[in-house]
Parts: sequence; C-alpha cells; structure tokens
Amino acid sequence: MKSMFSSTIAAVSTPRGRGGIAVIRVSGDDAVAVCDKFIKAKKPLCDTESRRAVLGRATDENGETLDECIVTVFRAPHSYTGEDTVEISCHGGEVLCREILARAYVCGAVPATAGEFTRRAFSAGKLSLTEAEAVIGMIDAGSAAALSLSRKNLDGKLTKELEKIYAKLREVVGSVYAGIDFPDEDLETLDERGMAKGIDDAAAALERLRDSYRAGHAVCEGVRTVISGKPNTGKSTVLNLICGEDRAIVTSIPGTTRDVVSEKAVVGDVTLDLRDTAGIRETIDEVEKIGVSRSLDEIEKCELMLAVFDTSRPLDEEDEKVISLAESVSERGAAVIYVLNKTDLETKSDTRVFDKYENVVKICAKEETSKNVLMKKINALFVGGALETGGAVVTNARQHASVARALECVISARTALDTLGTDIAGSELERAMSEISELDGREVGVDVVNEIFGKFCVGK
Repeated sequence: MKSMFSSTIAAVSTPRGRGGIAVIRVSGDDAVAVCDKFIKAKKPLCDTESRRAVLGRATDENGETLDECIVTVFRAPHSYTGEDTVEISCHGGEVLCREILARAYVCGAVPATAGEFTRRAFSAGKLSLTEAEAVIGMIDAGSAAALSLSRKNLDGKLTKELEKIYAKLREVVGSVYAGIDFPDEDLETLDERGMAKGIDDAAAALERLRDSYRAGHAVCEGVRTVISGKPNTGKSTVLNLICGEDRAIVTSIPGTTRDVVSEKAVVGDVTLDLRDTAGIRETIDEVEKIGVSRSLDEIEKCELMLAVFDTSRPLDEEDEKVISLAESVSERGAAVIYVLNKTDLETKSDTRVFDKYENVVKICAKEETSKNVLMKKINALFVGGALETGGAVVTNARQHASVARALECVISARTALDTLGTDIAGSELERAMSEISELDGREVGVDVVNEIFGKFCVGK
C-alpha cells in the first residue's frame, strides 16, 4: 500500500536520557528497505512476517555491531501510521540511540518532525483529528482524570458523538433540498415538523458538548487560579496546602510575597494553574507596589479567584477592596471562592458579610483536612457530575470554538425554519456541518493541522 508521503522518517520515540530500553521508529514506503541496510537478523527484514519481533544487530558502516536489538516490522496498512513501519528496541543510552538513528539517516531516512508519525496516521484515516488530539492528551495528562478523558476520546467517544450529530444534520439538509429541487416527486423526506425535531435534537447535543468544555478544560488544560487577599491572611499557606508542600515563603511579616508565585497542582479531578499574589493594599514600597499591580493583573485574567480572609481579625477597608475585586471577577463570569481562613483562632470578623455569596468555605490552611474542603468546592464548581455521565467531553479550546460555532448555526437554522423558509435553514445547517467537519478533521485547513501536530513531541 503506497503512502501519500514521499519520505521515510525516523526518530527516537522514547524519552531522552538513560533507560533500559529505547525505541527508534522508522516509517514510510522504504522503511523496511532502509532498516535492512543496517539491521542484520537471521533473515532480511523484507522477508520477516509482519508484527513478528525478531532478534537482530544494528551495525555501523563497517558491519560492526552497535547493539543487539529487537526489531518489529509492521506492514501497511496495519501500523500506527498506516505505512510500513519498523520499530527498533535497543538499549537506552543517549549516545547509542544517536548512533543507531544516524545509521537510519545515512541509509535513506530523514528526521521526523514533531508529531509527524501521528500526522501520517491522521492523513491515512487511522485517526480523526479529535482522536489525534487525544494522543497528545494522554502524553501530557497530569492526572488520572485527564488520562481517562483522553483515553475515551482516543477510543472515539467524541468522534462518534460528532458523527451522530453530523448524520442528523445531513438528514435534515437532505430533506430541505429534496423538497426544493423535487417538489413534485413523492420522496420520503421529513416534513417541517420532522425537520424542526431534527434541528432541535442536534442543537441539544451540541449544547451538551459545548457545556462539557467547562469540565474538560478544568481537567485537561487547567484552571487559571489566583489566590488573593490583603497581606497576612494566609494566602501562601493556602498555596502550600493545595500543593502539598512548601512552595511559598510564609512569615508573619506583611508583604512577604512581592511577586506572583506560579505552581501547577491537581485537586481531585481539577488541574489548577495557581498564582499566589502579593497582598492587596496601599503601600509606599516601590517593589511591593509592582507586586500589587501584578496581583491586580492576575485577578483580571483569572478563571478562579480564591479570595482569602483572616477571620481572626475584624474586616477592614483592605478586605472590602478584595471583596469588591471578587465581585468584579464574578460579574465577568469567572468563579470565586471566598476562603475564610484561620478558623483555629477566635473569630473576630463579622462573617455574615459573606452570607450572600454562594461559594464560601471555612478552613484552617495549616490543617491538612482543609484541603479536602477546598477540593470538594473546586470540583463541584468545575466538574460536578460531568465525568460520571459517560458522555463525550470536549477537552480543548479548538474543539469548544468549533462546537460553539456549529451550535450558533443550528440555532439560526431553527429560527429560519420558522420565519424565513427551509432554504435559508438548509444553508445555516450546511455551515454547521462544515464546522463539525473542521472539528473532526474531514474539512480542515493546513494551518490548523500544523498547529495541532506542532504541539506533539518528536517521535510521536
């Protein structure tokens, strides 16, 4: 089976560094012929049965042994890329891998670019674009939940859901144009009520996918989170609590944190992209002023604000400033959790101020049990039961944007069906189908493909 790519590519597919085993992958029409030039086994690789691992020797230009290795031939189309592929499992030394890879290049292969093996799999129809994105999702997964979502999408969960929606839209569009082009024919098509139901069903399915991105984003991409409050409310202690280790300096001196401290942390199913910020207050210290300015910038960009208050002291104007900032965060649609800290001490704050807010937790950030309190609240806000339903979940911004645009077109089609006529509705539905086609890779521009596969590591 001839590949659509002219070159045969090669790369190390295991992480760089020392290891027991390393895998060098060679893929393309000439993969077997290239490897036959420097791999010596009992019989030539061209005569080796597909998917059969054989013992061989990687040799240099003089026929001297570089390493003893296990070699597996995968013949098209029954390989990851859909092309003839050879995988060489050798000992995992960096210098050794470079020498064997160099032999592959000398014998006719060229270096693989980032994600090129998976891109060839996509081009060969082995993977949809959403499934290809799931591959990098599995590689980059920082939590069990992220790995589970990526695995489901690699198995085709999202692809199958998109296919169902696409088929429903195609049925409605077919009925629209059959009625327009062949009005006098007795064709079995949907009447307007059937069209309306088909459009409504598609809209509901797209709306579920659009809304699933809140959970998918929180699990796979991470929620940009700022920990804010006036000085000495325990912000850095909250950061250390969430991270499970001391990542920020904690002292009783106000203004200890003067710059933004960034950390990644997994809290339950949610990944947090944490920013501990300088305390919000008026100051004449030039360095602290810069820190406060950066804090305000982070608050404007955050998706979640943990607004921390010290309940062992009465609320003051600086606390009120933090509350005002938190309200502005809520108004633009981001989430806020009001963290009432230092509950191990006597309460001197009038906490009734927070009764009107939905997301309030009372904790002592020095106690490990408080992490569970925060975890439950954060997971309820961003994930809820989305991962338990078993439905398809959108996991990245590209997918979400395409689903949102498709939904807009479908809603517009429904309005047109009631007011402007079936031909306008059909045109809007075609636009929705085009968005879905771009989403799963049926109709996608080269720039989009380049951007997606450019995020992969070399060798995958």
